[in-house]
Amino acid sequence: MSSSIIALKNVNASYSGNPALESVNFHVKNDDFIGVIGPNGGGKTTLLKIILDLIKPVSGEVVRQINKNEIGYLPQVNQFDHQFPISVRNVVLAGLYYGLTLKNKKSAKSEVDTVLDAVGISSLQNRPIGNLSGGELQRTMLARAIISSPKLLILDEPNTYVDNKFENELYRILTKLNEKMAILLVSHDVGTITPYIKTIACVNRNLHYHPSNEITNEQLKVYNCPIELVTHGPVPHRVMGEHKHD
Repeated sequence: MSSSIIALKNVNASYSGNPALESVNFHVKNDDFIGVIGPNGGGKTTLLKIILDLIKPVSGEVVRQINKNEIGYLPQVNQFDHQFPISVRNVVLAGLYYGLTLKNKKSAKSEVDTVLDAVGISSLQNRPIGNLSGGELQRTMLARAIISSPKLLILDEPNTYVDNKFENELYRILTKLNEKMAILLVSHDVGTITPYIKTIACVNRNLHYHPSNEITNEQLKVYNCPIELVTHGPVPHRVMGEHKHD
């Protein structure tokens, strides 16, 4: 039975007095796989930061049934110093630290091995992160985000730096992970994510929750979510609005 692990109640957020989110009501349940869509500057990242407790809302309430250590996060841009002498394996291992305490070392070794294999970077485990491609670094950071088996996994545009092969693997991995954790996935590519997600949250200052993974251009207009649907296939194409000829 699903239950709410995060609830935003009439949340408002702003930066320097400029509204970023207004009157947002939003629930995340323990078996959710929610695609978060919306225009640039519409408040998607602000929503994530509030859920992660990185910023506080101006008003409203955030009710959490899980703590911050039970949330895995893959940001859109990783702020790693690529010159720092740390290996892929140790980056992933860092995801198991809680304060200054590390899990049982034998168990930790096994868990790192498992996630490295799951994201396809076992062969890179001893490579310095400064020698990784963008896609390899993204795989490393995904492994780090899931190593502690979080109850909620948040991904902000996770396919930004990945290669086409791993993009398909990524969604397969996320579908499997959703069997044991809730997932919030921010993406501009609605056409790609809809086969995998369960529901959709459209964010453009306000938040409109759509209780299925099927959405039309007409519904996006009603939700004030100005993005385009793109159909993927042998010839990717946009789904354009109907127009009449004289």
